[in-house]
Amino acid sequence: MGRETEKAQETYASAGVDLDAAGRALEFVKGQARTTFRPEVLTGIGPFAGLFQLSGFKEPVLVSSADGVGTKVRIAIALDRHDTIGVDLVNHCVNDIFTCGAEPLFFLDYIAMGKLVPERVAGLISGLSLACRDAGCALIGGETAEMPGIYAAGDYDLAGFIVGAVERDQLLHGTPLEAGDAVLALPSSGLHTNGYSLVRRVFDLDRNASTALAASYPELGRTLGEELLEPHRCYYRVLKGALRGGAAQAGEEEGVRRIKALAHITGGGIVDNVARIIPQGLVAHFRSGSWPVPPIFDLIRKRGNVGEAEMYRVFNMGIGMVLICPRAHVDELIASVPEARLVGEVAEDAGKERVAIS
Repeated sequence: MGRETEKAQETYASAGVDLDAAGRALEFVKGQARTTFRPEVLTGIGPFAGLFQLSGFKEPVLVSSADGVGTKVRIAIALDRHDTIGVDLVNHCVNDIFTCGAEPLFFLDYIAMGKLVPERVAGLISGLSLACRDAGCALIGGETAEMPGIYAAGDYDLAGFIVGAVERDQLLHGTPLEAGDAVLALPSSGLHTNGYSLVRRVFDLDRNASTALAASYPELGRTLGEELLEPHRCYYRVLKGALRGGAAQAGEEEGVRRIKALAHITGGGIVDNVARIIPQGLVAHFRSGSWPVPPIFDLIRKRGNVGEAEMYRVFNMGIGMVLICPRAHVDELIASVPEARLVGEVAEDAGKERVAIS
């Protein structure tokens, strides 16, 4: 009998997973994460779990959220620019928990890649760390997974998990709204992280990304790619002073809130997100034209022949955060947050619709 051919020794690397690259990426992550640590962080990056000692609260309510950045990652991949996607993710999550009045405490990320490229991980972590530092939020852990066969070599996805806290008596949840309350809005920086599947279709980005993203538009004042990668705004530092302050004015009922409710305008646009905070029997009326709509939205509408109602259901249309407040506090709020605009009011309505745009 002939001698059997010796079979090549299999390794994890031959299966598409590079443990050495993972180790190099982890060393960078450790250094960046340390720049975000708060005094309450008890461990560095490396152990099996992150430890955070809650302090400074009398009756804390923990507030958590998890999210991703959707198909905006396709734009980052096409442009090979990955330092803004992490900013998008953190800011989105911070805004979500801030709608309950929560201070962001700590954040964890999940990065899944077809092939682990340490430089790409470094770009993502740099953005995550930058946004965490800006929000005073500790990046205490995460996971970077190399998953050949699930993701193509150049593809990746990014998700995040955030925990914050708020004193129970300051919780923005279930505060009664009433007819006559004012609707204020803070501007977005563009698309933020929603509507990108429609945008990719409108501009044919799946077939012609490099040319389409490099095109300049006079109304944008920059290339389409630069516009689409504009980071998601964070509203925590802008609004936390207005939310924490604002005791009732002389003669007012004690405990009157200056801000009753917040709505972060994400997937579902103005219509679906504001509806989440408007109770049955009321409707939030928005006056179109009372706030500036960035030109990217008109460009999408015209180029894709997208109907007006669809635009308001998919995109933020220039509004990143909506505030509901008593009419008596409008001037005070605008004085403390000058970019806030009065865009509508809450009214009684027995119908099914919670939001109306006139």
